[in-house]
Amino acid sequence: MPDAAAAEAIIEAAFWASLQHEEGYRPKISLAYLPPEMVLYPMMFQRSLPLSPAALTKVAPAVKRPGIHLGVWHGETGLHVWGTSRLLPRFCLVLEVIEPGLLVVKYPRTEDYTKFRNVVVLQGSIIKVIDERDVGTPERSGLLESLLGVGPTASRVDRGNVLIQLAISMRAHGRGGTLLMVQPNSTTWRQSFVEPVTYPVSPPFRELTELIAEHPDSNDRTMQERFRRTIDAIAGLTAVDGAALMNSRFELLAFGAKIRARSNYEVEEVILTEPVRDNIPERVHITRLGGTRHLSAAQFVSDERDAVALVASQDGRFTVFAWSSAEDRVHAHRLDVLLL
Repeated sequence: MPDAAAAEAIIEAAFWASLQHEEGYRPKISLAYLPPEMVLYPMMFQRSLPLSPAALTKVAPAVKRPGIHLGVWHGETGLHVWGTSRLLPRFCLVLEVIEPGLLVVKYPRTEDYTKFRNVVVLQGSIIKVIDERDVGTPERSGLLESLLGVGPTASRVDRGNVLIQLAISMRAHGRGGTLLMVQPNSTTWRQSFVEPVTYPVSPPFRELTELIAEHPDSNDRTMQERFRRTIDAIAGLTAVDGAALMNSRFELLAFGAKIRARSNYEVEEVILTEPVRDNIPERVHITRLGGTRHLSAAQFVSDERDAVALVASQDGRFTVFAWSSAEDRVHAHRLDVLLL
């Protein structure tokens, strides 16, 4: 565990490095606080680098790819960068530079070192401390709990992380998109689409379903890679104009579907929350969240109240819409801070 001085030094160096540029490129780096002897296969520099913005900026191109971390530890003259690592121990403090002025403090949350839990998001002078214990509604759905990583399925390597990985992949393609999750035995959702649906899937695509059922809690790297490729393939469908549709068994039913209101009630206001400390739920107009994509997703959830809608914006914002019976209206959960 770092003390306050070490955490402050790492954050300050990374923040100022994020504002630099080297040959026209802004640095994107990940710093991990640990000694090299705790790492399997560390790549150690013959001469350690100072923990300074200039040094971090110079070495940034070598560690730009995901999964490579600069190791930071104490030396005779203070904190220094000793080399790089791909494997990290659980609970190791990691600081990632996302873009200029935007940093995320996180740690590996399972023995699978590719999955992290965010602790704090720092954006300029704005500090958001993650608090996943209370997202504003007393009756959170199992799907939403899985996405937040706080429900009974959160400990499962497979099912508990499927929605998280889908959300991350939806953000990654940068086109924006909508993924609607419905109950397996429901058919009323068909009334909420313009017919004919552009790209129906028949029979339903069940690869994710079968991967989850056949390989529970699998730590097999080959299986994890198959999960990743399947998730990326499904998330890529959300880039097509319209919404992709799955049921809660993760069976893909359609994509490119155009949502229409099936009731006379049109959603205007939603309850907006964010899983950060001291967040106060507020009632806001739907246009504050985005445009047509957000409006149609909120309308779908209002009409199909046991459904959940995941919406990625082109600018990286990510919102989950679910019906709140306590508030008797749609609840919009802004989850960007969990996915950075």
